[in-house]
Amino acid sequence: MDREAQAVGQTSSHALVDGHTHIDQYGPTELPQLLERSRDAGVALIIAAGTTIETCTAVRLLADIYPDVRAGIGLHPADLKGPMDDAIEAQLRTLADHPSVVEWSETGLDYMPRSPRWDIQQDAFRRQIRIARELGLPIVFHSREASDDTVRILREEGAGEVGGAWHYFDGSLELARTAMDLGFHISLAKPLLRLPELQTVAAALPLERLVIETDSYPQHFKKNRERWTEPWHLPQVAAKLAELQETDVATVAEATTANYLRMLGGRVSAEELGIATAS
Repeated sequence: MDREAQAVGQTSSHALVDGHTHIDQYGPTELPQLLERSRDAGVALIIAAGTTIETCTAVRLLADIYPDVRAGIGLHPADLKGPMDDAIEAQLRTLADHPSVVEWSETGLDYMPRSPRWDIQQDAFRRQIRIARELGLPIVFHSREASDDTVRILREEGAGEVGGAWHYFDGSLELARTAMDLGFHISLAKPLLRLPELQTVAAALPLERLVIETDSYPQHFKKNRERWTEPWHLPQVAAKLAELQETDVATVAEATTANYLRMLGGRVSAEELGIATAS
């Protein structure tokens, strides 16, 4: 771990929250070491997001096993097999009714080629927003090539009532401000390390509305296993954000952790994680 950390970034002496991952996709023999690496790097809490009924079940189980993992329940737009019907909605409600489920994630819109029909995605997004509002769960959403419709549906469905975060944000400053005006945080990931346009946006955003993530999942397209993104890479994002905001990593760590815990509405406390947050 020490050698890897020195190669790609730094650990954090202040607790971090990785607000969006897909660690359920790693094999069960890999997870203990993955989580150990994340803890060594200063990551105190990992949110594992569901994308299908099956993965929602898996992330909830992980959260029951590991004390530093919590679950998000949701259907990813690219994984929809057809219209979201009442039976699927009932399954999601049942899955969400559990103490380890702290947010509605992952939902949203994805207009990339070969994605499901837009009308099917939009209906599923609306249904999930309504369930999240009923349950009082913050919404962490995906949006790819679909910003206008994403914003419109969030506004029309009153999603800001429960708030949440725009996951893996890489849009414009105007779009970020629109999302914040709707009641959402901006979640920044590793693209912050390499995209000058995103760096300019991040530098201009208020720190009290920012959270961070890795969106970790097994990256088989990378031949070198050590280069796969994992939660222990999160300090790199925090360090880059600190540089852009012209502050120190401790300030960013404390702020983004406090922001995420507030966003979760008390479903996870700093005390139960054994961490301190900014006042």
